[in-house]
Amino acid sequence: MFLRPGLWTGLLPVRTHLSGFFSAGIHSKLTKDGSLIFQSKSTDIHQNLALEDWIETNVDLTNRRLFLLWRSHAAVVIGRHQNPWAECDLGAMWRAGVPLARRRSGGGTVYHDMGNLNLTFFSCRKLYDRQRNLKVVTEALRRARPELDVRATERLDIVLNGKYKISGSASRLSRKASYHHCTLLHSADGSALQSVLRPSTPGIHSNATPSVVSSVTNLTDHAPSLTWEELTQALVQQFNTEFGLSSPLSLLDPSDESLFPGIGCMASELRSWDWTFGKTPKFTIETELSLSDDLTLEHTTAQLHIELKNGLISSIVITVQDQWLQQTLINELCDVLTGERFCPHRVAAAVSTLIKSEQDETQRRLHKLSNTVISVMG
Repeated sequence: MFLRPGLWTGLLPVRTHLSGFFSAGIHSKLTKDGSLIFQSKSTDIHQNLALEDWIETNVDLTNRRLFLLWRSHAAVVIGRHQNPWAECDLGAMWRAGVPLARRRSGGGTVYHDMGNLNLTFFSCRKLYDRQRNLKVVTEALRRARPELDVRATERLDIVLNGKYKISGSASRLSRKASYHHCTLLHSADGSALQSVLRPSTPGIHSNATPSVVSSVTNLTDHAPSLTWEELTQALVQQFNTEFGLSSPLSLLDPSDESLFPGIGCMASELRSWDWTFGKTPKFTIETELSLSDDLTLEHTTAQLHIELKNGLISSIVITVQDQWLQQTLINELCDVLTGERFCPHRVAAAVSTLIKSEQDETQRRLHKLSNTVISVMG
């Protein structure tokens, strides 16, 4: 949930306020003014992204607007056309237990935690207007704290004091429906954000959409007394004011299959390796590896060239200097890796048999080379 128990006022249980809204007769149960405002009870990033997709797919948004507010536990979320190895430190995320999610909208990479408030504006394609949606956010912030200088930029970000980014945005348009979502930094963990939003892998060449690095800040760094309750109430009021509505805020549970048939399968797809990593646009890695034999203390370098498609190694060439290891054995290693997922755990398992088949210095150096290649994967 967004707030501690007792901080929300005016919330209506979804089953009483929207009896049958998300079951049979979905298109006939909208309020007369055609708009509704929701808060997700889930803090699971994949459930909330699935909720967005479910609403876009199943709700008739013709001449209607919906507004969804949600938060999630720590996660890194990349855009649909991005390369996770270029955008985030996968090793640091794995050690910290921070999941990676690929959303279905475009845009750049963002860090989520319980200090972010995520806002999703749904409408039919005809009513799609990101500038007007961002106006809801900026006017709500001015309503809550008039002293804050908040503005939307030409890039459709929201900045504070003309230089600090407090929100980025992305969108998805289908034939009839659309949604536009943004993250609002209220009190996010800035050190965690910086530690995970850096590349995992050196030497990437790709046409994937890169993120634009910006200086960011939290709202509470400039308005320490701004509570979740104030911020949420201001956003709900401003959404209603902007669109001439009077919708209350209602709670939704996206894990409830009786309300959202099939949403569990949608969340499972978003969690899958094939979606999260397999949808990465093809890319190439060219980098130099530093190798050393811990016993003989011999050092050398190697050139690594990898072609990747759908997150799989389609080809790999390793050229080791100074005859540090036999080329025939290096070629065997490349053969084992070709077709494998670009994943350290899968690659380590794939090369283990080859390493065990060797002995002494050859085994030691093959193990070192394998580990050095694996380290490139984050």
